[in-house]
Amino acid sequence: MARPDLNLLVTLDVLLEEGSVTRAGERLALSPSAMSRALARLRRATGDPLLVRAGRELVPTPRALELRDRVHGLVRAAEEVLRPAEELDPATLNRTFTVRSSDGFVERFGPELVAEVGAAAPDVRLRFVQKTKKDVGPLRDGSVDLETGVIDQAPPPDIMSSPLFTDRFIGVVRSEHPLSTGKVTTDRYASARHVHVSRRGLTEGLVDEALHPTGRQRDIVTVVDGFSAALALARASDLVATVPGRHTTDLRRGMHSFELPFRAPEVTVSLLWHARLDADPAHRWLRSRVLDVCRRQTEPDVTSP
Repeated sequence: MARPDLNLLVTLDVLLEEGSVTRAGERLALSPSAMSRALARLRRATGDPLLVRAGRELVPTPRALELRDRVHGLVRAAEEVLRPAEELDPATLNRTFTVRSSDGFVERFGPELVAEVGAAAPDVRLRFVQKTKKDVGPLRDGSVDLETGVIDQAPPPDIMSSPLFTDRFIGVVRSEHPLSTGKVTTDRYASARHVHVSRRGLTEGLVDEALHPTGRQRDIVTVVDGFSAALALARASDLVATVPGRHTTDLRRGMHSFELPFRAPEVTVSLLWHARLDADPAHRWLRSRVLDVCRRQTEPDVTSP
C-alpha cells in the first residue's frame, strides 16, 4: 500500500477552512491550478468530492464536515511536534536526575546544589551515585544523567563535556602530625609515610610524577580507592594523604592541610553527559545549576582550620 502524502492534510485543512480554492491557494502560496490538482488528489485519496459547487460557491460534503475538526486537530498536533520545546518552567518539573561522581563531590557541592535545585524545582529529585571506574556506559544507557570526572583523553563523539573547575593537589595530615608544624620541605614530605589513592590499585600517580624531578620518592605504605578512605586513614594515623583540595574541602575538615613543597599537579574536573540529552530543556537547566554551584566555589583553603 502506497504511503499517503501527509502534506495533503495541511492542504485539506486550509481548503475546508476557506471553502475556496483561490483563497486556500493564496494562504499556501500555490497557484489556482496547483490547488486544483491538490484538490483532485484529495478527492482520490478520500474517495469523496469534499467540496462541490453550489451556485458560485463551494460547499463541503458531509464527509468533509466529518473530517474538518479531525484534520484540523491532526495538523495542529503535527505543528506542536515540529515546534521547538517551550521554555522550561522548573517549578512544574517533576523528574529524577542521577549524578555519578567521585567521593568528595557530594560532600563539597551537594548541599548547595540540592538547596538551589529544590528552591527552583521542588519536585526534582537528585540521586547521587558513586563513580568506581571510568566508563561511559552508564551515560550511554541512560542510567546516569550527569557525571563528573577528570578527562584524560578526548571523549567519544557522543559524550559532551564542560569544565567545572581546576583542582590542585595538597597534603593533608592529622592535626598532631609532625608535618603540621614547621616548614614542609620536599625531604620532610617524601620521608613521611603516605597513603596513595588509585581506583586501579596503582602505586604511583600524578603526585609521584611531579615529585620525580626533585630526586625524591614517596614512601607509599597503603593504597586505597578513594579520597575519603585516604583521609580517614590520615586522620587516625601518621599517614600523609595527598588529595585534590577543592574536591575534599569538607572531607578534610579538622585536619591540617599544606601546600606541596614542589610544583603541585593540577587536574580539571569536567561535567559529562550524553549527546541525546544535550538539547533537553530540563537537562540543560540542571547542567547550568551544577556549573553555577561549582564555579561559585572559591579556591581551596590549605591552611589549618
